[in-house]
Amino acid sequence: MNAYQNGVRPHLQLDLLDEADHGENGVRPLIRVSARARRLSVRVYADARVEVVVPTRARASEVEKFVAAHREWIENRREVALRNRPAPEAFPPATLQLSLTGETWRLHLSGGTRAVRISEAEAGAAGGILRVSGAGRLRAALRAWLMRAAQARLAPRVATLAAAMGVRYSRVSIRRQRSRWGSCSARGTISLNVCLLFQRPEVVDYLIVHELTHVRHMNHSAHFWKAVEAHCPGWRALDRELLQGWRHVPRWVFSES
Repeated sequence: MNAYQNGVRPHLQLDLLDEADHGENGVRPLIRVSARARRLSVRVYADARVEVVVPTRARASEVEKFVAAHREWIENRREVALRNRPAPEAFPPATLQLSLTGETWRLHLSGGTRAVRISEAEAGAAGGILRVSGAGRLRAALRAWLMRAAQARLAPRVATLAAAMGVRYSRVSIRRQRSRWGSCSARGTISLNVCLLFQRPEVVDYLIVHELTHVRHMNHSAHFWKAVEAHCPGWRALDRELLQGWRHVPRWVFSES
């Protein structure tokens, strides 16, 4: 079915914020029509974006009533997100600080006309220099480097913790997501967010234990949490810390400006 049928537009602007807020924060509440959605739902992302997911057969009047009913909740969640998100920073950054490993990488821009390329120099356990040559999409290149760095640093952690827990998994997948820190598929794939590089190691290990526990318990039952606690007794405090973890993620990881 065409997303424009029944009067529902896929990118309907919602009057949730004033124009000043739009301009300052770059937040554009959007309607996303989904063929898989069975009901209306709303999500406020860590960067304060608001998205309403709408089933294909929903009418515009239903969407308006749904948004009106959840207006206070949306505004409260946005207020929290805006308060917690990282402060604006210059781009490109002078350094990349990876809290997970304690590494500090200094950026050295050498210029050039070829496609942008990043190479590691003077690399060690404490970090090193990222030599950036060429011109073009520097954000994309830095994000690609982060993805490689995350795979190299997170995959061995998963293997170590899985061995300690006696859990078998299939593989580790690194993703760049705005709202999820990790997941475990029915086939045993452990997916982890690249932004875990900017979190404390204790917090990251808790998240890994959480996802590995899902290999045996694909739910959040009492048995699941008992298994988590057996390997991570302080999981409650770490879980609360992880919820605030977006404030440690540099804004350029997701933004285009």
